Amino acid sequence: MTTTFYLVRHAAHDNVGGFLAGRTPGIRLGEAGRAQAARLGQRMASEQFDAIYASPRERTQQTAQAIAAARQLPVHTAQELDEVDFGAWSGKTFDVLNADPAWRQWNTIRSLSRTAGGESMLDVQRRALSLLERLARDHDGARLVLVSHADIIKAIVSHVLGLPVDAWPRFDIGPASISTIVVAEWGAKLWTLNEVIS
Repeated sequence: MTTTFYLVRHAAHDNVGGFLAGRTPGIRLGEAGRAQAARLGQRMASEQFDAIYASPRERTQQTAQAIAAARQLPVHTAQELDEVDFGAWSGKTFDVLNADPAWRQWNTIRSLSRTAGGESMLDVQRRALSLLERLARDHDGARLVLVSHADIIKAIVSHVLGLPVDAWPRFDIGPASISTIVVAEWGAKLWTLNEVIS
């Protein structure tokens, strides 16, 4: 039996790319993001899936709700899918962050760096993979939607492809994108990467 995971990045908030949202509370989808989430929900309505899990952030919960509406399923909150804990970096513009040597080091060699919140990319990867392991065991044969954030999805995909966490700049995970992996007794395989719902 195989377990299929649809790894969905949340739809865009109004200032995506302008500042580091991180775990800042109150970051919700704007009008354009809600429309994007609705299109994502329409796209996912063509798939058969059994359950939806989402990061606790507002933007992921809103995106998950748009997908859940197609199947009238509840959204389960999974802390393991939460955004990277960027600590004091959260909410700062990238212009400010780029002047911080610690931020530059984080983006140069994440395997040997920690965020201002103390989390390393290996920590992120461990927590995300522990969730996948548990869900694959508990939902053998199921198709599950996991709504999360770009870095968390990149950490999972990197592991499946046998890439180091420092490979994160080599591929994109866009807002409202779907990447699909399958997990079975023979291992894990990437089926699709970064199908973007514009």
